[in-house]
Amino acid sequence: MRQLPESDRDAIRIAQDPKFRRWLEQVTATGGCSHPIHLSGSTITLDDTTGEILHHYDTRDEPGERLLVRCRNRRATVCPACSRLHAGDTFHLVRAGLVGGKNVPDAVRHRPRLFVTLTAPSFGPVHRAGELCRPRRDGGTCEHGRSLGCGTVHAPDAPDVGQPLCPDCYDYAAHVLWHAHASKLWDRFVIDVRRRLASSVGLVQSRFARHARLSFARVAEYQKRAAVHVHAVVRLDGPNGPDDEPPAWGTAELLIDAVCQSARRVLVRTPYSPAVGELALRWGAQVDARQLHADGDGPDDDAVAAYVAKYVTKGASETGAGIDHSLTTWADIESAPVSQHVRTLMRTCWRLGGLPEYQCLRLRSWAHTLGYRGHILTKSRAYSTTYAALRAERADHMGHADMPDAVTERHWRYVGSGHTLGAALLAAGIAEDIATNREIAREERESLR
Repeated sequence: MRQLPESDRDAIRIAQDPKFRRWLEQVTATGGCSHPIHLSGSTITLDDTTGEILHHYDTRDEPGERLLVRCRNRRATVCPACSRLHAGDTFHLVRAGLVGGKNVPDAVRHRPRLFVTLTAPSFGPVHRAGELCRPRRDGGTCEHGRSLGCGTVHAPDAPDVGQPLCPDCYDYAAHVLWHAHASKLWDRFVIDVRRRLASSVGLVQSRFARHARLSFARVAEYQKRAAVHVHAVVRLDGPNGPDDEPPAWGTAELLIDAVCQSARRVLVRTPYSPAVGELALRWGAQVDARQLHADGDGPDDDAVAAYVAKYVTKGASETGAGIDHSLTTWADIESAPVSQHVRTLMRTCWRLGGLPEYQCLRLRSWAHTLGYRGHILTKSRAYSTTYAALRAERADHMGHADMPDAVTERHWRYVGSGHTLGAALLAAGIAEDIATNREIAREERESLR
């Protein structure tokens, strides 16, 4: 008789447990999380005045004497269930800064608002999709004798797209160091936009904050060539942020001009290295700044928010530009399931990370992301709501918030994480059912519009 797979045998064991129904309730409450956190402990809610016990919960009554909670990992490759929740939170966070809601006034939709894309500079010619990969008319070659075009019109998803035409010509050191300084380059860019706005209307730069405030939310995305570029929603408010109207001179046209000029002007210099020298790092030549119109003329606000939310859940491995866990040895790099181009970038991180002048960049710790160490999503303080506020609102909606006029004592400890093989199989089915039900509900809502 053929033996069942271990995962199936384990799933049957779990289903036969007397507390299986409660286990299902826990896993469903996590949305079918792939790697739940296991907690042990208790909570006691007391009336703040009388000391009466209003609610008591203890994990000793739970299956395995533990409570399962979401891992909250944003990467779809790690936990599809939690990544969907994170994408939803990101959508509402970005959308609130565009159209209001979540304690942001609706008036923000009428402010000067831009959708900005900043790219990395060129580090060497690469294979491109479409006609851009045709060879040069003069049939030129590089100093290593390789053609400067491959003569092929690549499809957008072709494996060669983004790979160097000549790996020996490609400036891998500059690529890695640009990634390591990308966040600082963004900070310089935002400061310079403020300065240019002030200068263009005759303000002393130090007094810009008394007249206006620049707010933003940005997301980093890896291109096919494994270089990060940035998408950002930029908004101009009055000095007190979203509650304040911008000054009369604050127009979208003025903001676009400041963004484009700053993108071309700002730079960051790397520490001097005998091996590399000193590099002046800039944004790429391709800069896009589009005005977002309140009347719907141009990119749709919801579409922009959904676009940003989609990229927040992508891990480095999903984009082919790295992997989703740290590399601890050279052997980890050699065995990583990546392209030769990405492997060379990882090797470059490792080599440069061993030089004393680059120790502060922690390149070896970030070799799995090719030297990029910034957050995938960042926002200015006054742009909109926060992830914490969204989670608190969700907890309140689901009845998990603390009671008013009550004191809650919590005693928790970490006891493990993840699922057994059978539990993982059951959790994946629950997550799929939840996703299917949400999609059906979404389609029904759209059909009623």
